[in-house]
Amino acid sequence: MQEHLSLDIAQLLAGGLVLVSFMLLYQDRLTGLINIFALHALVLTLSVAWQAHVQNAAHLYVTAAIALVFKAIVIPYSLHKIVKALRVHRTVEVVGGIGATMLVGMFLMGLSLVVMLPATTTADPFAREDLAFALTIVLLGMLMMVTRRNAVSQIIGFMSLENGLVLAAAGANGMPLVVEISVAFSILIAFIVIGIFLFRIRERFDTVDLYELDRVRGERR
Repeated sequence: MQEHLSLDIAQLLAGGLVLVSFMLLYQDRLTGLINIFALHALVLTLSVAWQAHVQNAAHLYVTAAIALVFKAIVIPYSLHKIVKALRVHRTVEVVGGIGATMLVGMFLMGLSLVVMLPATTTADPFAREDLAFALTIVLLGMLMMVTRRNAVSQIIGFMSLENGLVLAAAGANGMPLVVEISVAFSILIAFIVIGIFLFRIRERFDTVDLYELDRVRGERR
């Protein structure tokens, strides 16, 4: 009974993370997108903390704390500051439109479940469900990166993709602590470097819209 309840809560949290990924795909306002990413990180924190409790793995609490501090607080706060400083357009243009993107997202979710569940029949139930949901989140993050024309929204797509990888690692009995900390700081450094590039691009071209940057380079007419 206790094991079933633990599994149900783990599935609820992982499923909630997939739902928030769809909310990211649906959102076309930069401010809302950043706020939903903070929610994405918060749900990831709860999911990893629950895995830490179920597996009795203290190092996963550190992973949950890193996700909470950096991804749910520091990075969203910094993104709000960047958007305000760059004075970028607050509406995100979506290639193909929101409806088509959502349909592709649902297809990717079905594909993930069809591929991952039969391939992990002998795995631990916690790892099996988390891996299927994690693959969905990774694919939805990739979809967001290729369908958004704004560089800031592509950064959020990359960060949400990485959240899926953390969920997969937590479900599969976690990574060594040193690896988790290294990955977390690598992501933070990558975020800082991307932020610097955004300011430089904005200064040089007066926009962070990738479509406009291609047009300036003469690749699109």
